[in-house]
Amino acid sequence: MLDLLPVDWRAATLVGRADLGEGPTPILVRRGEVFDVSAIVPTVSALMDAWPLAEGAGRSLGRIDELAFDIAAVLLAPIDLQCVKAAGVTFAVSAVERVIEERARGDAGRALAIREALKERVGADIRAVQPGSPAAARLKKALIADGLWSQYLEVAIGPDAEIFTKAPVLSAVGAGAEVGVRSDSDWNNPEPEIVLVCDGAGRAVGASLGNDVNLRDFEGRSALLLGKAKDNNASCAIGPFVRLFDEGFTLDDVRQAEVALRIDGPEGYRLEGVSSMAQISRDPLELVRQALSEHQYPDGFALFLGTLFAPTQDRDTPGRGFTHKVGDVVRVSTPKLGALQNRVTTSKAAPPWTLGIGQLMGNLARRGLLPAPGDL
Repeated sequence: MLDLLPVDWRAATLVGRADLGEGPTPILVRRGEVFDVSAIVPTVSALMDAWPLAEGAGRSLGRIDELAFDIAAVLLAPIDLQCVKAAGVTFAVSAVERVIEERARGDAGRALAIREALKERVGADIRAVQPGSPAAARLKKALIADGLWSQYLEVAIGPDAEIFTKAPVLSAVGAGAEVGVRSDSDWNNPEPEIVLVCDGAGRAVGASLGNDVNLRDFEGRSALLLGKAKDNNASCAIGPFVRLFDEGFTLDDVRQAEVALRIDGPEGYRLEGVSSMAQISRDPLELVRQALSEHQYPDGFALFLGTLFAPTQDRDTPGRGFTHKVGDVVRVSTPKLGALQNRVTTSKAAPPWTLGIGQLMGNLARRGLLPAPGDL
């Protein structure tokens, strides 16, 4: 378990969910001690709204490094009633790769030639402009004239970020769970990201790690297939914990984070990469602002911030780049948030998502944890 925790876990304030035998239970880790806080705040959503809790609130389960049970085995995704949102094309390199997908029409075999043709012209210029700025408008005009404009470049350097719903409420999987890709996809990849968690008032209260599993063939065929490319059983992983912001962990730590990715394949293949948050095109709080501009999230929301990482390293066939195989182990990590590790399967083979909002409410009611209506 300790290898999943932040390097400074003894000083970190962590929020998670675990099934300790009765059902999903919010847990709070303070100075290395684990507390069951379900009797005070029965959901993580309620915990975020009520934070900070009184010192010593909840029932102590012991120190995280001395627990009698393996907490990694019972961890769930560390959010519950929050909407799961995602920001796309927030890095220049990912913008270029989305253009490649679009022009290749989802065919990995065509990607290499298109990448070479586009990368120097678009990749160099796009890094130099602020989205929505006059310089971005001039670049757009020039790229249109060159026949290089794309809907992906529009959200990369235009005034409006791409914000979409990644997954239904309660469908995210946690650390140690299997993650799924569609069984009919043959060009796909993980997307290692930081996930901001906001409370019901829209305030960013903490951050976690995420894997925004992506199907490049589906989205490349048509941007209108985004739902099929992004929202499938077990295709959204978050965890292992949400680290709450305090004097030892701030938004500046998110802005400066280096998010590492490692993929170990069953055939001995290894792929490694890093996504540097310092290269993000839009500030995380600007993405939060755009998510809130015309909507409200009374139970809070989790927002994937996007990734710099777009794997192009060949796996089997030269020129076809990377795609997942069943059995891949994907590890997303950064020192102050720990590590999120999952094994890849298909969405059909992954355990089905069965615990929805109704089932959660029923479970909380049977355990006597449901507060008065309107207070959850």
